[in-house]
Amino acid sequence: MKNKNILQTVILWLIISLSVTSILFADCFTVLVGKKASSDGSVLFGHNEQNGGRRIVNYRYIPRIKHKPGTMVILKNGGILPEVEETYAMLWQQNPGVEFGDSYFNEWGVVLASDGCGTREDSYKELIKRGDISNGGIGYMLRRLVAQRAKTAREGVKIAGDLLNRFGYTSSGRALVIADPNEAWVISIARGKHWIAQRCPDDEVVLLPNIHIIGSEANLSDLDNVIASPGLVEYAINRDWYDPSTGKPFNFREAFNRAPRKRSFMGKYGIDPRQWYAQSLVIGKSIDLPVKEQLPFSVKPAHKMTVSDVANILRSHLEGTKFDISAKYSSPHLMRGIGVSICSKSTQEGAVYQLRNWMPVEIGCLVWRTTAAPCSGVLTPWYIGITETPKVYYKAGNINDQLDISNHFNYPPENFAFDPNFAFDIFNELENQTDINYKRAIKIVRSVWAPFEKTQFESQQNIEKIALELFKQNKSLAKSFLTEYTHTRALLALEKAKELNRKLKTIFWAN
Repeated sequence: MKNKNILQTVILWLIISLSVTSILFADCFTVLVGKKASSDGSVLFGHNEQNGGRRIVNYRYIPRIKHKPGTMVILKNGGILPEVEETYAMLWQQNPGVEFGDSYFNEWGVVLASDGCGTREDSYKELIKRGDISNGGIGYMLRRLVAQRAKTAREGVKIAGDLLNRFGYTSSGRALVIADPNEAWVISIARGKHWIAQRCPDDEVVLLPNIHIIGSEANLSDLDNVIASPGLVEYAINRDWYDPSTGKPFNFREAFNRAPRKRSFMGKYGIDPRQWYAQSLVIGKSIDLPVKEQLPFSVKPAHKMTVSDVANILRSHLEGTKFDISAKYSSPHLMRGIGVSICSKSTQEGAVYQLRNWMPVEIGCLVWRTTAAPCSGVLTPWYIGITETPKVYYKAGNINDQLDISNHFNYPPENFAFDPNFAFDIFNELENQTDINYKRAIKIVRSVWAPFEKTQFESQQNIEKIALELFKQNKSLAKSFLTEYTHTRALLALEKAKELNRKLKTIFWAN
């Protein structure tokens, strides 16, 4: 028994250390479904938040906050701007210590998350010299400011654009995604003050990996669907990144993306593997490799998409393709290269936002979220109408202190220590236990989670019917009902995760 305990410790250490070594390769993934492409008319926004290292996630409700006249927002690198009179309530997924890992879901049903997309733009210092970054630039606070101030996704694009034009972006590049119950946008950003935003077509699906995907289909004169920074095309011409004499329309993707590494999947086949795989799943047929030209920004789905369809994409590991090595691997998270699998060891949260415009926002907008790798996790519903999240889902602390960016980037080291009563650590332990003997363990795990999710999906209509009736009588009562229901499902999932951890340890480590 002693030797087995030592072996278990070594294997778990190896699994965790592989996450730590991936810190330089954060690889998020996003799925956007237009309201005419979903089965129920909702806008769907799926996202895997992925960062390396020893990470935790706090999931916390932030109420509306009134601010005194003259209050200023201080950015990470010293820039300042006036605070608004009142900031909106929101559900905050915090990834402490990570500059670009937080996501937000505000009281109006506006959601923000992002995928890192490096560009060939010059260094931070060089852009400061040129004046393309002012007052230290903006990075971490960009999405929070949008979530606190925007009532719609389109307004969010405007707010983000104004902030980028004023300060300039600090990171090499990023795709910021903003959605609401009516529409969704992708903003492709390069370091500095150059960006372009494109709307997801209502009847199509966007599959967004860690490269910029907005191409020549983005018509800069179509202001209903495309918005860009001032002088974007002229800047690309001056950098010799775009030549209008070719007669080809401007292409942000070609102008700003880095050249792929020769031995990478993209270098060999001409396309990002996750975009290729996810688009193949959505259109219902495998796209031939190598591709002759870049894949489109969005595609029409073979059938109307559901929450489960989006979740299945977030849980995928190239199954059913010639790159599927499930017959050989001990775990898809340990055997595959960084950036190839959509579901990876570096996932802190998988989420599918279901945004519906025909109900009160408190009931019509919710997120189905799972902590840690979505393949071993379970979706539970979190309505935007709730008034708090269970205390085991976040580290305790004063809200104002938690919102202070100095706290975020100087997070108490003891809070990263494993806590057997903290939701993130419980689900992360289940992921680690599953990875020890994935082929056997994942069957056990999914046999518990599949009926759990099925029950929730089948109950959704009745739960919302009750909430709507209560809402007509008393809005506060409806919100209390939704809070209680959300807590019940989240806490029940937590207890089942504990049971699964005990069961896997007994099966694989007993005797």
